[in-house]
Amino acid sequence: MSEEEIRRVLGLLYQDDTLRVLSALVLNGGTDAAGLDQDAVRRALDRLERGGLAEKSEDGWRVRRERFRELLHATAKPVAPVSAEDRVVQKFLVEGRLRAIPTRHEKRLAVLDYIARVFEPGVRYAEKDVNVALRAFHDDFAALRRYLVEEGMLSRESNIYWRSGGTVET
Repeated sequence: MSEEEIRRVLGLLYQDDTLRVLSALVLNGGTDAAGLDQDAVRRALDRLERGGLAEKSEDGWRVRRERFRELLHATAKPVAPVSAEDRVVQKFLVEGRLRAIPTRHEKRLAVLDYIARVFEPGVRYAEKDVNVALRAFHDDFAALRRYLVEEGMLSRESNIYWRSGGTVET
């Protein structure tokens, strides 16, 4: 996925009407709560569909939540299979999702280091944003969050998180 494609999708979310329609789909399963006229809703749905964020189904429109996972994974730096840690990560990740959280400490550290790269150094994240990012990797996002904090890769204070460890690309 190109950076241009990522920027285009983020640009969709910056537009008020498109964001309102997407929010209504997520929260209510329909577009009535968007508070827009039908032409504006139709244009917003068209943009969301082109961006891969929504699709028409037999029951109406639905949000393609997997698109957010695709975008999130596209921002993570690819791991070249050169080191033992990289091979561990590739064994545990299947199509960008953890098939299991490693139980062996060394393997878990390698996986956590990879996941921590999603968080930008110097940026503060609300807990809900951390949860969304971690849910893209595994359904037990709370365990991942706890492990990242315990291993010093994320720090936390008053439900605000920031990257405090792990490998940093230079």
